[in-house]
Amino acid sequence: MIRRPLGAEERRDWLRLARTQNVGPVTFAQLIARFGSAGAALQELPRLSRRGGGEAVVPFSTAEAQKELDVLAQFGARLIASIEPEFPHGLAALDPPPPLIALAGHAALVRREMVAVVGARNASALGRRFAAQLARDLGSAGFVVVSGLARGIDAAAHEASLPSGTCAVIAGGIDVIYPPENTQLYARIRAEGALICEMPFGERPQARHFPRRNRLISGLGRGVVVVEAAENSGSLITARFALEQNREVFAVPGSPLDPRAKGTNRLIREGAVLVESAEDVISVLKPMLGGEFREVGPDREPSLPDRPVLEAEADRIRGSIEEALGPAPVDVDELIRLCKAPAAAVLTVLLEMELAGRVARHSGNRVSWA
Repeated sequence: MIRRPLGAEERRDWLRLARTQNVGPVTFAQLIARFGSAGAALQELPRLSRRGGGEAVVPFSTAEAQKELDVLAQFGARLIASIEPEFPHGLAALDPPPPLIALAGHAALVRREMVAVVGARNASALGRRFAAQLARDLGSAGFVVVSGLARGIDAAAHEASLPSGTCAVIAGGIDVIYPPENTQLYARIRAEGALICEMPFGERPQARHFPRRNRLISGLGRGVVVVEAAENSGSLITARFALEQNREVFAVPGSPLDPRAKGTNRLIREGAVLVESAEDVISVLKPMLGGEFREVGPDREPSLPDRPVLEAEADRIRGSIEEALGPAPVDVDELIRLCKAPAAAVLTVLLEMELAGRVARHSGNRVSWA
């Protein structure tokens, strides 16, 4: 993809499209690929959502988009689009990348090599101490340490890596401090490090936002180090995203008697690199440094037929797709095989149904009824 800066009007159109109801990162990427620009896609949204069986989608307004851009500027933050040169390399390689991120603090940090350090909120004293030492040593080796500004392991890693470079990925808006107990840490990172988020300015974090935040944490770095994590914890979700994104996964072993070690010990059994010091991380990542991130998606987008031909084929298979969908997520590739239809036509139907609010997307390229 050619990297280029966006003009003021185009940036506003990108924001409008990204903030429009039912437009997630996958749908955003497909709309840009299909129509060539955010402005053209915005004009087509009402028609596409009606074709998907819903009411006409009303795009996010120009006035509201400009208001968000203005308050971000007053706050000292800005939006960076996924095609712009300043966009973090790791996030740009995701399939799909977040269309836009808000960034406050030192932008140069997000262009450096990063490693994520994550773990339990209710971390042990030893776990916090190890996370801090690990973050300091990784910083001394030239890495920016990225984490999620949570209490426990995240906070310890941020605090220890402030002198060398740290980046906090926030679940809500760039101005929303969560948890409140990390208010001073947030202020220091804003002044000395970098803050990143995907949510609108002023958005309070909700449960559904944290997996999206975790996807960015894992995507930014060359690898993810999990220090402590109970079974079914958010840190394991970050590790799963890392595997999907072709990132390295590292884990610190712990006592079998400590529930906070259950997740990390399982990661090691499943193939994660066992970590006893920063050198265990550095030795694995060193050969990758300076190279491009491996792209997760296809090398190139498939060529699309003319719109009338594509939509006629989509109409022909729409019933088959609706019949194949259910409340449990199904892989999109499996839908394509079941329907024995061109991938472009299946993706078109799913795009229209998602805009209509009838289809929900899940990690791993899966879909279900909304």
